[in-house]
Amino acid sequence: MTVQEMPSTSVLKWRRDTALHEQLGEHYHELSELVQTLREGVVRASSVVENVNSRLRNYFFLRKEVGQGYLELLRFFLNHRRFLRSEHKDRVGKSPAELLNGQEHDHWLEILGYQLFDARA
Repeated sequence: MTVQEMPSTSVLKWRRDTALHEQLGEHYHELSELVQTLREGVVRASSVVENVNSRLRNYFFLRKEVGQGYLELLRFFLNHRRFLRSEHKDRVGKSPAELLNGQEHDHWLEILGYQLFDARA
């Protein structure tokens, strides 16, 4: 349990808080605020994990064993495949990788060295 999660009446909380303050010195308050901000942004719910599992389950149903190579390819695919639809209009047509670094990239198959088939040509 972190110091910030302990009740303010806890003697252990204040011992640990004092030890952290002595260890971190002038950086204590800034780091304490950053930790609090991070804690507020963390979603602690099994529904998030279940959502991820339900999305990934479709990629595993044909395989008895999932190796590291398959997981790396799947990660690459999911990070570079562009969103066809989203509740957020600014995400449509962009991949998670593009949203993260703000730079457009080629189609994920082209990044892997394949040439896209153009039926119009």
